[in-house]
This record gives sequence, C-alpha cells and structure tokens, in this order.
Amino acid sequence: MKFPVHTSPYGGLPNNVTRVMGEVLLALVPGIIALVYYFGWGVLINIVIAVITALAAEAGILRLRKRPVKPSLTDLSATVTAVLLAIALPPLLPWWMTILGVLFAIVMVKHLYGGLGYNPFNPAMAAYVLLLVSFPVAMTQWLPPQMLNEHPLTFTQTLAAIFGGGLPHDLTWDAITSATPLDAMREQLKMNKTISEIAQNPMWGDFGARGWEWVGNWFLLGGLFLLWRRIITWHIPFAMIAGLLLSSGLFWLFDAESMPFPGFHLFSGGMILGAFFIATDPVTASTTPKGRLIYGFLIGVTVFIIRSWGGYPDAVAFAVLLMNMAAPTIDYYTQPRVFGFRGKDNA
Repeated sequence: MKFPVHTSPYGGLPNNVTRVMGEVLLALVPGIIALVYYFGWGVLINIVIAVITALAAEAGILRLRKRPVKPSLTDLSATVTAVLLAIALPPLLPWWMTILGVLFAIVMVKHLYGGLGYNPFNPAMAAYVLLLVSFPVAMTQWLPPQMLNEHPLTFTQTLAAIFGGGLPHDLTWDAITSATPLDAMREQLKMNKTISEIAQNPMWGDFGARGWEWVGNWFLLGGLFLLWRRIITWHIPFAMIAGLLLSSGLFWLFDAESMPFPGFHLFSGGMILGAFFIATDPVTASTTPKGRLIYGFLIGVTVFIIRSWGGYPDAVAFAVLLMNMAAPTIDYYTQPRVFGFRGKDNA
C-alpha cells in the first residue's frame, strides 16, 4: 500500500488552494444553472467577462510586482472572486461596469494589501459595494424570472444589450427590467401597503420571490456539498442564517403586516449565497470556533437591520464587509484556552 508520505503519520495531504477553489466553483454550478434558467444568458456572459478580466488583471499585477504568474493564475482564487461577483450582478449590466468591479476587486482589494491571504476584505463584496454605491440604478435593475418575463431576450439580444446598450426596437428598458424582490418589498411598504396586499403580486412564491427562492435552494445544495467535503465548517452558515431568522422572526411576530416573513428574507436575495460562499471566506472571516459563531450571527442580524431600516435592500455585502473589519477583534477575544503550557517557573 502506498502512502502520501514516506514516514508516519500516514495522513492525507492537506488541502491546497487549487483543490479548495475548484470545489467551491463546482459547488456554485447548481446555483449558476438556476440563475441562467430564471434570468437569462446575461448571467453566463457576466461570468465570462469577469473571469477573463480577473485573470488578465491578476497576471498584469503579478508582473508589476515581479512575482511568478502561473502559480497564482492556476490556484483559481481570482476565478472564484470573478464568479462570485458576476453572479451577484444584474444580468444586463453594461460590460464596462463588470470590468471595473473586477479590476477593483483584484488590483485594489486583493493585491494592494499583498495578495491572497493578506486582504482584510472580501474582494467580490467590496467590488459589489463599489458598483452599487456608484451606479445604484443599473445595479438594482434585474430581469423578472422566466415564468413572469413577457419579453425574454435571446442570446444575441442579450449580447447587444450588454455591449451596446441596444434593445429590440419594440422594447424599452422599463419593459424588460424590474426591481429586485427586496427592493420591491421595501418600496411597497413605504407606500403603506400591507404584507398581505404585497403578497398578492404574482412575483411572490411560497417563501420568497418566484425564481429567487429556487436559486437559493440550489445554492443551498452547493453549500451542503462544501460542508460534506469539509471545505467549510457549519459555524458561520448556521450562525448567519440563525441571526437573520431570529431577528426577522421576532419583529414578524409583533407586526406580520409590515415585517416580511423570515423565509422571505432567507430566499429572496443573496442570503444563502452569502452564508455558504462569501462569509466563509477563510482569509477575511473569523477563525476560532466561537468567533465564527459570533461573526456569522452578527452578519445575519446586520443584514436584517440594513434591509429593514437602511438604504440598500439586500445588505449581505455591507454586512460581510462590516464584520470583516471586526473579525480580528472577535478572534482576539475568542481564542480557545491553551492547555499544557509550561511556564518558566516549571522549566
């Protein structure tokens, strides 16, 4: 029998970056397929633009830093960042905005701090926030899901919209785009509509918005795959979802007609994607077991607070970045007790 090492202990070799990132990409596939099915070809086009830009930016900045290019390009970390950003963007976002976001993620957020392992903020979420703050209208215009889309675009029409801003002569942007479910919910609540009235709209499904809830289910499947493969631990996803459900559930119990059902918060935006694929980033998240629980729970609560009373409806990116800043402090105060330490008096 052959062992991975010549002498004991005969354990398996540790995970390398390429293997981990490859499994993350594999886990994203079900959710990406669901996004393409419900929201069109623009999702795939955004991914291609983002990945090409990320690899080019990674190679360029490594050459400027006089670092070897091939190891970093093949570790798939830049590809994962690009894909995570791309699937968070509206399907018809202009191509140059996608490129701008990826360049910011790779050059400014990742390499400005020293490269992989040194960045204090999640690059994909930092880039998403940059685009959302800079271009709020474009970043909140999504296509309606496939079953509600009266004017689905072909692949060629989607390319024309992304690269040229052009639409078929009989269509306008208002006819093919709509607000995200979270934004629609917030705006209609501001108009003094009740949850019961809002839920009569055909865009609402069983728990969240139509299409969106199934996308969340498929990303959940990918997240469970990561848990099974031990790429991530259960602490952050469990605590993050618990924080959102507990905080939203408490307010929903007291006022169910002005506070959405907790399931709506979970399945109508980027919560599932954020809990399993973004907040669990090993570089920017807490690293201690107790710290991960605190970190995840606070992200969930922060998401609910921003969604309910803040200016941006989804809030996952903002919550993750805020807790990225807090992660070192959380780790400092949650270090596990060390047993077996021999002090100088016992030396």
